[in-house]
Amino acid sequence: MDGIAATQDDSWTVAGRTFRSRLIVGTGKYKSLEETAEAIAASGAEIVTVAVRRVNLSDPAAPMLQDFVDPKRYTYLPNTAGCHTAKDAVRTLRLAREAGGWNLVKLEVLGPPPHLYPDMQATLEAAEALIKDGFEVMVYCADDPVAAKRLEDMGCVAIMPLGAPIGSGLGLQNPAMIAMLIEQAKVPLLVDAGVGTASDAAIAMELGCTAVLLNSAIAHAGDPIRMARAMGLAVQAGRLAHLAGRMPRRMGADPSSPLTGLIR
Repeated sequence: MDGIAATQDDSWTVAGRTFRSRLIVGTGKYKSLEETAEAIAASGAEIVTVAVRRVNLSDPAAPMLQDFVDPKRYTYLPNTAGCHTAKDAVRTLRLAREAGGWNLVKLEVLGPPPHLYPDMQATLEAAEALIKDGFEVMVYCADDPVAAKRLEDMGCVAIMPLGAPIGSGLGLQNPAMIAMLIEQAKVPLLVDAGVGTASDAAIAMELGCTAVLLNSAIAHAGDPIRMARAMGLAVQAGRLAHLAGRMPRRMGADPSSPLTGLIR
């Protein structure tokens, strides 16, 4: 079994749903819906995030995402991109559930520009309301172990700390904290935001993340289709490396060939 095939049986579960792909991709920022569909297919993703406030899901008079990205083939994950208050986030996801019956959702409540850092007080408030309303909440949050534990304890089904600011492409800026969050989490933990290229996704998976969620890194690439394929392979490679266990780091050299029995 080759390396790519070896990951196909390495499934993961969130809110009772099981997936094989550990890459989740967004559906925004592409040049066209045709490019969106082609990039998603190339990535191998099974879950796609949908910004309810920015993507047409209900107006048949305009091009609809569902016509290009089949909801029977992909799991739609409605998100609250563009929401800056708990009230807006809760209302947005309630509307999404009415429109498409979606119960598994991604919650994000952002602070003001230019940082768009997670507003954790509003996030906690919205998460509490949504969970009481029967939603299964995957939650975008700061890389803060105290807040992450609180979100998990209240019933969020996945914790999704940022690797770097949304859309920055800076890669994981605090891998030590991500590793600590992974160690304490009892639900899936996904890096969400900040991934810029394939090596960033691989590093997240090598740390032990359950999966990686990204959008801009593919949509803003020079060749989105090729980058989507690269991201899919990077996530698989990082997962395999995590399962294999890396060699110990050491100071100084260690010869790759034995020093005994040399030909004289």
